[in-house]
Amino acid sequence: QVQLVESGGGLVQPGGSLTLSCTISGSAFRFVAVGWYRQAPGNQRDLVASINRGGSTNYADSVKGRFTIARDMNNVYLQMNSLKPEDTGVYYCNVRTEYNVDYWGQGTQVTVSS
Repeated sequence: QVQLVESGGGLVQPGGSLTLSCTISGSAFRFVAVGWYRQAPGNQRDLVASINRGGSTNYADSVKGRFTIARDMNNVYLQMNSLKPEDTGVYYCNVRTEYNVDYWGQGTQVTVSS
């Protein structure tokens, strides 16, 4: 079983910073990629940032230059700087296995508001 537990969300003022963490447990699968997705109210769940086993990263255009994704043995991080109100949403940690199966965390709310 693969379990993802997220933390670090909360309320932050525009221009502020926040770091999200995702702890991954279970070693039954080889992960080909990990990432963060965001679902804003009324919208689909869209990619924010991802990193594959080779270290290649992808970022949504809206967060390039502001967000950074990183991972270590058991965790995935999303460092968010210069936050904007449009960054508000539920952020989900994602892992994709060698079988191309996606696993998702429970989501953590990020609200950017003055």
